[in-house]
Amino acid sequence: MAEKTPLHFVFYIAAPPERVWEGFVSAESNRILFMGAELEVDLKPGGSMNWVGPGADGKRVTYVRGEVLQSEPPKRLQYTFALGSSSKISRVTVELVPETEATRVSVTHDQWAEDDDAYASSADGWPRILSRLKTLIETGKTFKPH
Repeated sequence: MAEKTPLHFVFYIAAPPERVWEGFVSAESNRILFMGAELEVDLKPGGSMNWVGPGADGKRVTYVRGEVLQSEPPKRLQYTFALGSSSKISRVTVELVPETEATRVSVTHDQWAEDDDAYASSADGWPRILSRLKTLIETGKTFKPH
C-alpha cells in the first residue's frame, strides 16, 4: 500500500532548546496544549508515549498512543503515532536546532498508511499545536485551539 506525503512543519520559538524540549514533553505544558489531556511518557527507546484523559462517559480513554523510537534531549524526539485504538501507525520526528536567539523546531510526520484517517486531522492539527506551543513558551499562556 502506498504512503501519503509526509507532513513537515518548521517553526521558530524564542527560547533555548531545553525550554522547547520541556514544552514538548512536560506534563504541565501538554495539559495546557491538549485541554487537560495527560501525557504519560517514558522517554527511552521502547517507552510508551500516550495522551490520555476522560472520555464523554467520564471513563479514561487514550486519545493518542505511541512508542518512543529515539529520545536525545534537547535535540531529537521520534515516536510512533496512532489515534485511539486505530491500527494505523505513523511516525513523528521532532528536531530542535539552536539559533542565535531562537530554536528552530522541525516536525516531520511520516510513514502514513494510504487509508489513515488521522492524516487530515494531523495536517490541520500540527500548525495549531505548534502555534499554541510557541505562544505558551514565549508568553506563559496560550489560546484555545478552535
